[in-house]
Amino acid sequence: MSGLPTYAFVIALAMLSGACASTGATPRPFPTPNAPSSAPSPAPGPVPRPNAPGPTASSSAIAYSITGLALGLRGTPYRNGGADPAGFDCSGFVQYVFAQHGVIVPRKVAEQFRAGRDVSAAPLEPGDLVFFTTVTPGASHVGIALGGDEFVHAPSARGVVRVEKYTGGYWAARWIGARRITAS
Repeated sequence: MSGLPTYAFVIALAMLSGACASTGATPRPFPTPNAPSSAPSPAPGPVPRPNAPGPTASSSAIAYSITGLALGLRGTPYRNGGADPAGFDCSGFVQYVFAQHGVIVPRKVAEQFRAGRDVSAAPLEPGDLVFFTTVTPGASHVGIALGGDEFVHAPSARGVVRVEKYTGGYWAARWIGARRITAS
């Protein structure tokens, strides 16, 4: 019976997980590079490089509470238009996580990209929103920075909420910026 509290904790965390709502298009987290498009994509911005670990202004309790909840939702399936633990799309995931902390953010990725304040490329703080251009020009995917060079997000119809690095490979090539949302 000593394993019962751990088991209950794991079940509770699993029940809280979810994904992200985006632009209404079905996100494709791994589109074919250099695929033809009807409109030119903006050039990706500089990818932030994490500084050495250490305390930052993001060490606040709310930032860690936000990232803790977001991490607890890992494994939640992607659901287009989803904004609850039954399934998330990218922006629905962000909206849900912040709402659980009394912080209101817009529903769509493009609106989230205009919310809060612009954050310089480095260092990002836990809880900052990170944006990428994927299915359409401009901000079309969003996730939540965890610290270092990792973020948590709801990537696509084939995926689940998960953690990835934004400083290399697929995500670095599509980086367009970051925003800091503050509780009011």
